[in-house]
Amino acid sequence: MDTMKTAKIVTLTMNPALDKSAEVELVVPEDKLRCERPRFDAGGGGINVARAVTTLGGEAAALFPAGGRSGELLAELLEKEGVPNRQIPIANDTRENLIICETETGQQFRFGMPGPELTEKEVERTLDALSEMDPAPEFLVLSGSLPPGVPVDFYQQVAALGRKRGSKVIVDTHGNALRQALDAHPFLIKPNIRELGQLAGENMESDAQIEAAACKLLDDNACDVCVVSLGAGGALWVSKEGTHRLRAPTVHIRSKVGAGDCTIAGFVLALSRGWTEKQVLAFGVAAGAAAVMTSGTELCRREDVERLHETLQDEEQESKSQQLDDS
Repeated sequence: MDTMKTAKIVTLTMNPALDKSAEVELVVPEDKLRCERPRFDAGGGGINVARAVTTLGGEAAALFPAGGRSGELLAELLEKEGVPNRQIPIANDTRENLIICETETGQQFRFGMPGPELTEKEVERTLDALSEMDPAPEFLVLSGSLPPGVPVDFYQQVAALGRKRGSKVIVDTHGNALRQALDAHPFLIKPNIRELGQLAGENMESDAQIEAAACKLLDDNACDVCVVSLGAGGALWVSKEGTHRLRAPTVHIRSKVGAGDCTIAGFVLALSRGWTEKQVLAFGVAAGAAAVMTSGTELCRREDVERLHETLQDEEQESKSQQLDDS
């Protein structure tokens, strides 16, 4: 059976990357730096989502353009992790990113390379690959930046295609790509406070203002669910069913690489399992918190996510009990 065709969750990553990470005692200009613990991972928004869903016991297929030896290695890494994938061949090499952690200070240096330029034909082949999926996925996750050559309304085109075919489209990007995607009414978006402010055309200075801006997006029929990432403050979930706010658990931060992607992975996996909105929010927040506990480019670990999710649920239950006692 072709798991790429039958997966309930499919992610699209237009600007994937081969992520390289390593540790060094201290970054010093002009010195030859001896790096340790080198690690290679398949990266890019949607690819990270698919990897995290797989880690958490679900199944998600990854679709992405890839070229050159770096593109081949990226696909090989996904195969080793058991992530079903399909590459759209491109002429230029897939980009490579570098993440260096200073062991003496705990500081992290992230060097993101520009993506390869895609031709019009390569962009069309990506759209064709989505159209040919039969059946259409239940959830289609569009995540990450758009590389050169890809029109700014590309996510709008894909979201419209996904909706037409019955998929619930989740968009996690920024800037004009996000703004234009809203014209196709995706199912869920996940802006941070700054991105929400850009959409609203004003600075977000209070919790009430953040909630009002998210609610307005729903009133304007821009999406069905708006989840605002609040960083250490957790997340705010706004839908027609209700509004929920959940603070992130306190954890030791080692690396923020992929934290937002793991949050989306938690959301989409929980949604695919038919969980309630509060359960979905808690699972996504737990996955995001678990991601910052790992070093370099490593994503969340299943045992950490499940433990943090249970803790968040226990805290929610205790809060309800306290409210009943107070009343």
